[in-house]
Amino acid sequence: MRHLCLYFQVHQPFRLRHYRFFDIGHRDNYFDEGYNAFIMNKVAEKCYRPANRLLLELIRKSEGRFKICYSISGTALDQFEAYAPDVLDSFKELASTGQVEFLAETSAHSLSSLKSEAEFRDQVTEHAVRIEKLFGQYPTVLRNTELIYSDHIGEMANKLGFKAMLTEGADRILGWRSPNYLYRHPDHGLKLLLKNYKLSDDIAFRFSDPNWSERPLTADKFVHWLNAVPYDEPIVNLFMDYETFGEHQWAESGIFEFLRALPGRTLSHSSYEFSTPSEVIDRLDPVARLSIPYPISWADEARDLSAWLSNDLQRDAFESLYRLKKQVDSCDDRRLVNAWRYLQTSDHFYYMCTKYFADGDVHKYFNHYNSPYEAYINYMNVLSDFEMRLEESVKQKVLTKTKSILDELEPQLSSN
Repeated sequence: MRHLCLYFQVHQPFRLRHYRFFDIGHRDNYFDEGYNAFIMNKVAEKCYRPANRLLLELIRKSEGRFKICYSISGTALDQFEAYAPDVLDSFKELASTGQVEFLAETSAHSLSSLKSEAEFRDQVTEHAVRIEKLFGQYPTVLRNTELIYSDHIGEMANKLGFKAMLTEGADRILGWRSPNYLYRHPDHGLKLLLKNYKLSDDIAFRFSDPNWSERPLTADKFVHWLNAVPYDEPIVNLFMDYETFGEHQWAESGIFEFLRALPGRTLSHSSYEFSTPSEVIDRLDPVARLSIPYPISWADEARDLSAWLSNDLQRDAFESLYRLKKQVDSCDDRRLVNAWRYLQTSDHFYYMCTKYFADGDVHKYFNHYNSPYEAYINYMNVLSDFEMRLEESVKQKVLTKTKSILDELEPQLSSN
């Protein structure tokens, strides 16, 4: 038997409200609660609710043979709790089947792995504990934000006790090698599952493209492509955004009918069995060490960091944010700490991307700003107000501590 690993990323950011320069010092409600609630409920109605119902039905019908995997960002979990608690309940129902694995990631869907090992460790640990509390399983497999991975990130994951990570099967890293094997970190036993981007993107991006020569994509055709994978390649990893189903690919495209038919057709007309990442790493041995010295991701044609950190706007915002970490660590105001976490979400930097060539349509589709420059200005206005309030909070903490010490010393000073 060969393994088909079906993984879905579930994520929604906390989008910023329109925050003007003149709001600095006057408004500390940075996030657009109304708009975030609207988007969450729109996507829930189009994707999360119908997709969860369908997958639960398919899992129950399969008698244990159909299995899937999710990574749900901490910001998405927060929004489920605030705006769509029934969706969170439906994920718990999926977890109760025993056929669904939940992975760890950064709680804020952040780029912390590129800047601060301490922040990365704290967010991943916080997220893993929350997954165990919600779904009854402590993750042993890590999926970093945007599938960002390098040898250094793998080293951090290994220190945290993870057995494996998911990342992109980037051609420039693999060269002549195939993504359809299990690999491992060059220095230790952390295992690596690589996305087959060709087959994944056929579903996630090309499914409803009117110019795609393979349209319409049917389950029968897709299974035929799976069978065309050389038989000695034991695993195909299909990694994609969960919002593919109903949001990016609308229901009218036939995407739900495709999803409904895929498990049965795969099980009856191929040598593949559905496996979770944990099952894959338990059943397969790595074929080779894989060194990835510089970070890769699953974004755009370049599959690098350019979607978030390619221009001066993005880099300035990113550096300005993380310069505040020492002060945030000294802050006792939970509201400010939470805001700092939400400001780390990778989407904020994605909105500032100026790439408008091969990848342009993707960036414009997910962007609610009129331009990258508007996104940058809005973000930096928020960050300016945040920094001011953070400094005041830390200052007040020092003053309070100093007063407490003086109050304790006052009887002794008076007697002298």
